[in-house]
Parts: sequence; structure tokens; C-alpha cells
Amino acid sequence: MSTTDFDTPTTAVQDIAGDYALDVSHSRLGFTARHAMVTKVRGQFGQFEGAAHIDTANPAASSVELSIDAASISTGSPDRDGHLRSGDFFDVEQYPTWTFRSTDVARDGDTWSITGDLTIKDVTKSVTIDFEQTGSAVDPFGNTRVGFEGDVTVNRKDWGLTWNAALETGGVLVSEKVKLEFDISAIRNA
Repeated sequence: MSTTDFDTPTTAVQDIAGDYALDVSHSRLGFTARHAMVTKVRGQFGQFEGAAHIDTANPAASSVELSIDAASISTGSPDRDGHLRSGDFFDVEQYPTWTFRSTDVARDGDTWSITGDLTIKDVTKSVTIDFEQTGSAVDPFGNTRVGFEGDVTVNRKDWGLTWNAALETGGVLVSEKVKLEFDISAIRNA
């Protein structure tokens, strides 16, 4: 689904430069993985916080920080969520928080490429996420908002997430590749 599947976004704010906080209640941090190599399982994290500094004149001076409560995972299946929280996957007792901190930001029109350090289970790897700027507005409460959507496909084994089960018919229960998905609404700090 792309932004063209919805009403045209607003671009009411000409210069979105400034400091922002993620609006958690209007943002989604999710993922998609293959299950039994026949279908996709989707999930999301319910508790996270983040901030961004947007510099439109010098995009390289922009920055992003994000913190995710790993135990807040929800896939719609309590059994699966419990397994993901366990030592087989996220080990939330020992590693309760995931973080992302940008190391480089570039811009090409409405596309922002954010490279940064993603830390899961004390393993840090660099990833680059391309974000599409999806709009800007001043909401009825006087808040300046910006929206971004992005995703990146990673190999979960790079962060030590190696649990799997072989299928009798070939293949494995859980795909190594996982798509991380970001639907972001951020509010400019007053």
C-alpha cells in the first residue's frame, strides 16, 4: 500500500526545520516476517519514544533517536508474543530496550535517507532507512506535525536472533529476513 492509496497528504508547512518528538499515539513501529515460508506475520511495538532534529537547509545536520520497549511487541497471538519475548528471540528480561541513533542523514526531494546504529540485544549494526516525507500540517490544537513512512529489510541473524525450526517439507518456520516498518507522526517542540 502506498501513499497514493489514500487522500493526498497536506503540505501546509513550508519549512519543517526544527526539533520534534514522536507522537506515539499516531505512529507505528512494526515488522513483517515470513511464517512457514507460506504467509506473512505482522507485528508492532506499542511502547517507544523518539526525537528528531530536522535541518532542511543542511540535511546532514539532522538527527534521529529512537528507543523501543522490546516487551511491548504485539502480533495478535499471545503465545507467539511470549515466545518472541523469551530467550529464543528478544530475551526482554536481559535486553529490555532496542535503540536507533542516526549517524548520517541525506535528502533527495521528499526522500530522507537515515543511516544509523540499530542496537538489539547489545548488538549494534548500521542500517539505512529511506523515508518518504508524507506531509505536514498544523493540527486543530496548534501543533506543527510532519509525517514520514519508511522501511528496511534486515537479516535478524545479524543481531543474534537465530532461533528457528526446520520444516519437514523443506524450509524453516521463521524467515531470516524481516522488514522493519515505520509510520511516523512527529510534533515540533514549542
